[in-house]
Amino acid sequence: MTDSADNQTLDYSKTLNLPQTDFPMRAGLPKKEPELVARWQEMDLYRKLRDDAKDRPRYVLHDGPPYANGNIHIGHALNKILKDVITRSFQMRGYDSNYVPGWDCHGLPIEWKIEEQYRAKGKNKDEVPVNEFRKECRDFADHWIKVQSEEFKRLGIEGDFDNPYTTMNFHAESRIAGELLKFAMSGQLYRGSKPVMWSVVERTALAEAEVEYQEYESDTIWVKFPVAEFDEEKFHRIRDRKTTELEKRFEVGEGAYAEQAGHVTEDMLDVVAQLRDASILIWTTTPWTIPGNRAVAFAKLNIAYSLYEVAEAENDFGPQPGEKVVIADRLADGCAEKAKLKLNRLAKVDNILLECLTLAHPLKGLAGGYEFDVPLLVGSHVTEDAGTGFVHTAPGHGREDFDVWMERAPLLAARGIDTMIPFTVDDAGYFTKDAPGFGPDREGGPARVIDDKGKKGDANKVVIEALIAADRLFARSRLKHEYPHSWRSKKPVIFRNTPQWFVHMDMDLGDDTTLRSRALKAIDDTRFVPAGGQTRLRAMIEDRPDWVLSRQRAWGVPICVFADEDGNVLKDEAVNARILEAFEEEGADAWFAEGAKERFLGNEHDPAKWTQVTDILDVWFDSGSTHAFTLEDRPDLKWPADVYLEGSDQHRGWFHSSLLESCGTRGRAPYDTVITHGFTMAEDGKKMSKSLGNNVTPQDVMKDSGADILRLWVMNTDYWEDQRLGKAILQTNIDAYRKMRNTIRWMLGTLAHDEGESVEYADMPELEKYILHRLWELDNVVNNGYEAFDFKKISRQVHDFMVLELSAFYFDIRKDALYCDAPSSKRRKAALQVVHHIFDRVVTWLAPMLPFTMEEAWLSRYPDAVSVHLEQFRKCPPEWRNDDLGSKWKKVRQVRRTVTGALEIERKEKRIGSSLEAAPFVHVTDDALRAAIEDVDMAEISITSGISVSPKPGPDEAFTIPEVPGVAVVPALAKGTKCARSWRVTQDVGSDPEFPDVSARDAAALHELKALGKL
Repeated sequence: MTDSADNQTLDYSKTLNLPQTDFPMRAGLPKKEPELVARWQEMDLYRKLRDDAKDRPRYVLHDGPPYANGNIHIGHALNKILKDVITRSFQMRGYDSNYVPGWDCHGLPIEWKIEEQYRAKGKNKDEVPVNEFRKECRDFADHWIKVQSEEFKRLGIEGDFDNPYTTMNFHAESRIAGELLKFAMSGQLYRGSKPVMWSVVERTALAEAEVEYQEYESDTIWVKFPVAEFDEEKFHRIRDRKTTELEKRFEVGEGAYAEQAGHVTEDMLDVVAQLRDASILIWTTTPWTIPGNRAVAFAKLNIAYSLYEVAEAENDFGPQPGEKVVIADRLADGCAEKAKLKLNRLAKVDNILLECLTLAHPLKGLAGGYEFDVPLLVGSHVTEDAGTGFVHTAPGHGREDFDVWMERAPLLAARGIDTMIPFTVDDAGYFTKDAPGFGPDREGGPARVIDDKGKKGDANKVVIEALIAADRLFARSRLKHEYPHSWRSKKPVIFRNTPQWFVHMDMDLGDDTTLRSRALKAIDDTRFVPAGGQTRLRAMIEDRPDWVLSRQRAWGVPICVFADEDGNVLKDEAVNARILEAFEEEGADAWFAEGAKERFLGNEHDPAKWTQVTDILDVWFDSGSTHAFTLEDRPDLKWPADVYLEGSDQHRGWFHSSLLESCGTRGRAPYDTVITHGFTMAEDGKKMSKSLGNNVTPQDVMKDSGADILRLWVMNTDYWEDQRLGKAILQTNIDAYRKMRNTIRWMLGTLAHDEGESVEYADMPELEKYILHRLWELDNVVNNGYEAFDFKKISRQVHDFMVLELSAFYFDIRKDALYCDAPSSKRRKAALQVVHHIFDRVVTWLAPMLPFTMEEAWLSRYPDAVSVHLEQFRKCPPEWRNDDLGSKWKKVRQVRRTVTGALEIERKEKRIGSSLEAAPFVHVTDDALRAAIEDVDMAEISITSGISVSPKPGPDEAFTIPEVPGVAVVPALAKGTKCARSWRVTQDVGSDPEFPDVSARDAAALHELKALGKL
């Protein structure tokens, strides 16, 4: 091959180091990913990860258990992907980051599913032995655990799926029971009676976390409570106290003040005379609670009340002219409008007077059951936002009502008022004997608040009719508002006073702390991501009532205590030990087995004295105890956990119950950091719904695009806020993925020519040093981002680095050297070495986020490797940091940007085919920019065949861009001949007679290849 004729037949493309790789451009993730899942399972990657990390410090993310009752949805996918990225990233940064998945198995949702199956078969749950029913619940949960495990693994989640934790595991049930008994033995557990949210449909109490708020139309009524009595003696006591206070405040003379006080007393007593035939007006959205009324609350401060007289009435029924009512001034007009009448204000009613009034029940005279006095009580919860300024108080049907009543109970009892709270509604929503005239004594049977299907019963109707008959109804209407519904049945709940088991929030625990104070301190000691979660959880703990633990269900861990008739709990360690041992061996079913009471009480206690409690523990207590039987009991984990991560709704759920359980038994939170994510909405911002056709399922995304696309979407979201997902958003992530994949593919193809020859850092070209500096900077972004759980920052910056700095800049520039330079070229070897550094770092950085793609890329580069997930992030040597070089090359790139902008126009106008046909004139008047490019080959950097730089201003027609002032470009064609091998236009083409159609650089490379026998 020595003459020009032979050279003319030489295929120069075969002499180039063009990329060579089997890594496909098209990902084919739906097919490839299941193959990798199977590979990881076959090689037992989880066990290899544990073995590799056995001597490292532990970093534990404790899994908040999903519910085992259906296929996973997009919320599950978001949650598990975030957890997986955290555990993988810490594992690859030098920790033993073991992930143990868990499942919540007890409680209403599963019980409800089994009951639905029973109803479909005409079976009655109550006729089936309880442990037979519980077995069906257990089998149901076990089935869905298996299904969800496979779906999570398909998402790329790596964890101990062969040995997960479940709340229905016998050991777990024993430990949950043990945690309950700790509360019992410390005196924190007590039986009480308070209003709780009650689902008539499901026949059980509900926790706040088990309800959702939906729009609901309520009947609303304004009711008159007649004034029955004025306590003049009390009035003078209060008046004298107030007189003393005013005297001190105003410092008026005794004589003058005595005269003023006398006028006050005289004026008030004049009002009292008018009040004797008046009524206090209340407003309520729950007419059915009127039989349970025992008081009326008012505001001692901040609300001005007056006595009003009906002047005109539009209707012949209801309030008529001459009737008098007391209403808050700001609400009087609204009340008059509802009743279609006109009110005249007669006089101010001082709050002192209200404290001295006793009212009659509006149903007085009905069935002889409402003859008792109704006191007026001061309530801090009373506002003038709506209603009348007075609050109907039924202590059996509202938390604030209950609190006000109980707070005043001793004083009320001293007045001879019965403070017992009536049980006016039973578990099926029917009025009881404590609601005379509406319960069993009513003709036709008891009225009902809500029926078994969640529909309104006749309770409101019959109560309103009774009020009309008693001439106590002032007005009626309807109101659409947000009302609590069971999240399972989607039916409205009621507030109902029932005997339940509670944990004290404010009992002294013997060390001058309470459960509330411990929890608040633990919140202050916890890191929250985002920080706003701390404020939210703190507010919930500050205001929450005592913790209701009991549920009236069959499936779950029982409240395994014995109580006497007064509710006192049996405290006997021997009894507790027998219970826990039985649960460990047989599960919580042991509590419901025949003879359980006698078995556990043993010979030491009289069974006749003790009642075996059959209520079930709230499932939030179950999940709140997972730290005990998972973090503490597994030798491959640790307590407390480094991280709990769940949706923001878990501030009132798992974060909350775990905090209370752990603070009550261990004095601190079971976690050091709490991370919360938002919820996934449809692309248009609406809630996802099958009926709206905007539902996105992880199964569909994986089938169509692959799990890595779904994972990339998660990484690119502000996950701590609500996110959106739909076709357009998925396509954006598919496009971003494709660009990153193509960058990795090019690196793999280029590294096929890497023979491992190294170049000392000091000997590298400046461009390589700049890229290594950028790699050092990005290394800090990545590691700090993973530490801060800021995945979007990592994803975006790595993506931009790959697409904008590598593909569109560095790789674009270095393709000429990598493809065309001689094998001995130091520039080529340095570039290969830098590409190698980039590949190893980028692929490991992205492995936690895109585990399938990065595994495929790693094994393509290193066929003998086990897995990229067994690798550690590569360190970046300190010498790579060069801030001065970084600053300089930012300026170089600004000049380059202007040049490439000018040449892009030339290509569009078809004046050149590629930038290698150009040799532009570049005018740089900015001193800093000109100094930056002074020793840089701008033709190489701009990928042109030549370039001329001048400090003079460019002509008016020169190309400029506003973002880079001081640079102007005049395009021009390169002079010379196009090299047949590199396509550069140079004036030394033909300088080598053996290769007359290539440049001198390319001819030298060909000679070297020929000497190596590669031509």
